[in-house]
Amino acid sequence: MSIFGDIVNKLFHKAKPDAAAPAVEPTPDPAAAQAAAPDTASAPPPLADVDVAAVMDQLVAQSGQTLNWRTSIVDTMKALGVDSSLEHRKQLAQELKYSGDMNDSASMNIWLHSQVMTALAANGGKLPSDLAG
Repeated sequence: MSIFGDIVNKLFHKAKPDAAAPAVEPTPDPAAAQAAAPDTASAPPPLADVDVAAVMDQLVAQSGQTLNWRTSIVDTMKALGVDSSLEHRKQLAQELKYSGDMNDSASMNIWLHSQVMTALAANGGKLPSDLAG
């Protein structure tokens, strides 16, 4: 499974622990999500009806750490229990088609956070308007 897919599945299962839904490989590219516009017979997006902010706020509270998931990709990944190492973030950047310098981790991290939030919204996640891209 992709790193972004891992993020989506962890969010989905944290939001709906009783869900017996199969792991769905989400579309990490918002443009691709729009190109594959759902018709009436298609399944809902993997994050349909998931309040991402509420789930993330709850995970941060449970972590006992000071994490700012609203601005930090590292903190977002930590709150979800996803490996947030630089190498893992570089893999996520490749997955999401980052074209910048991966040695400039600050710029890459800002871009990653924005892309992950946009892709979560494109996959049906409910985000505050300032984070939805």
